[in-house]
Amino acid sequence: MPRHIATFVGLAHRTEQTLADALREVAAGHGDDPDTVSVCTSLARQHDGDVERLRPVAQRYGEEDVEEPERLHADAMEKAREGGVGLLRDLQDLYVLCALLQSTWTVLDQAAQGARDQELHEIAQDCATQVKRTMTWLTTHLKAASPQVLLVGP
Repeated sequence: MPRHIATFVGLAHRTEQTLADALREVAAGHGDDPDTVSVCTSLARQHDGDVERLRPVAQRYGEEDVEEPERLHADAMEKAREGGVGLLRDLQDLYVLCALLQSTWTVLDQAAQGARDQELHEIAQDCATQVKRTMTWLTTHLKAASPQVLLVGP
């Protein structure tokens, strides 16, 4: 059995869960922005699904407990910030979590290909695509909100 896949399976699992929780926190903290609430809630459900897809992989390879996502979550998403500038900062924090997750899926996909593990390869590909969608929405929302918040806001 490959020795270190469990480290990255644990990292993917914890980061997917942390991202889903953080998306829900941002949705709850920015109720005055219906787009943020709707999309963050939907994205959280999709990342919850990715957590579930990891279960058979975790059973097969094991799963090491890693602290990185919690450290990021504790610093970034313990509570959503207030106001427009707070929303921009929260979106940036979500993006950082996504970047960690994207690189984790890249590592796991390479391991899956090397191990000829088709199930893990498909999960890594699908989950990486979901993270890319999340990052694309975050970038678009940052671009749309920034001028309003930074130039027009109170």
